[in-house]
Amino acid sequence: MNVSVALPDSTLAARATRVASIAAQHADDVDAAARFPKEAVDALRAERLLGIQIPVHLGGESADLRQIADICCILGQSCSATAMIFAMHQIKASSLVEHGEESAWHTSFMRRLAAEQLLIGSATTEGGIGGNLRNSICAIHVDGDICTLEKDATVISYGSEADAILITSRAHADAAPADQVMTVFLKDQYSLEKTHVWNTLGMRGTCSDGFLFKGKAPSEQIFPKPFAEIAAQSMLATSHLLWSGVWYGIAADAVLRAQAFVRAAARKSPGVAPPGAIRLAEVSNKLQIVKSNVIAGLKAYEDTKSDPDRLMSMGFAIAMNNVKICSSETILEIINHAMLICGIMGYKNGTPYSLGRHLRDAHSAQLMISNDRILSNSANLLLVQKQDTSLSI
Repeated sequence: MNVSVALPDSTLAARATRVASIAAQHADDVDAAARFPKEAVDALRAERLLGIQIPVHLGGESADLRQIADICCILGQSCSATAMIFAMHQIKASSLVEHGEESAWHTSFMRRLAAEQLLIGSATTEGGIGGNLRNSICAIHVDGDICTLEKDATVISYGSEADAILITSRAHADAAPADQVMTVFLKDQYSLEKTHVWNTLGMRGTCSDGFLFKGKAPSEQIFPKPFAEIAAQSMLATSHLLWSGVWYGIAADAVLRAQAFVRAAARKSPGVAPPGAIRLAEVSNKLQIVKSNVIAGLKAYEDTKSDPDRLMSMGFAIAMNNVKICSSETILEIINHAMLICGIMGYKNGTPYSLGRHLRDAHSAQLMISNDRILSNSANLLLVQKQDTSLSI
């Protein structure tokens, strides 16, 4: 007798869903202990999801930003920290994919990333610059074929767990603060001395402690392209869109819990609309606004990414800023609304309807990068940029 064996679904969404099921089992403990979600990240490696953005000819899967944002959403519904780590990793990977192939070293590193499923950390913040990633105090020093860098990094995303770190600095000792480069340092090329502990309200499992970073590596690991171009042509859009995918996932799970609460109440009183039913309809509307916002942003990026001039245009920057502002502000309204629906069962920890972790994690959204800074940048751009009021797609 022939017995057929069902093979695991190999689609990206199916692989992400398997990771999400593992992440969900540990999400509350990851949050409570402020620990790295090792089980979920191991699962990301096992499903080979860390290298999916790398081009096929370099060993990856050439996944586009829509597919990656969808994975961020799937993971965000299970464990916000896992989703944010995945998003931050893919934001760094986008810099390699979009700007690395003109360099033999960075091309080789992409092959290694895909083959070994390396996890990339980010070090763009620095003490004394107030969270402005487009300015640096530290400067990289190049002596022949070797570069050295020392940076007081107030935050390095999951720094202790990363296999490599992409770090920004001034291009040289005499460079202006905005004249920056980005460099890849491998784990055996730097030391980290912890200076700040990541003891936060939410997103506790990202373990983004502060460190004094000291690195030494071949100078070919510096990106050939100035960081200003990398930031404008890939990091701006990928950060706002992938973060928004994570935040949408957090909000979506809050709404699912609220819906389950209303359904349970309806089963107890057949024929009578539960008190939270109207609020559920309202919060569903708000969730759709965020979804539409992210989808529109992803389409705008896909339509623009092949044109470097449009990527660096004021209109595109305003559009991406608006995606981030809308997503980060609206998810708090959604989760608060869901809390009202679930009442004390949403307020308490350890229930099927608990929303405390969702609410705390969501509060980070307005701070990454500060909405006030983004609004200020958009305001300056709108002084000279004509507002697009069309509905054309």
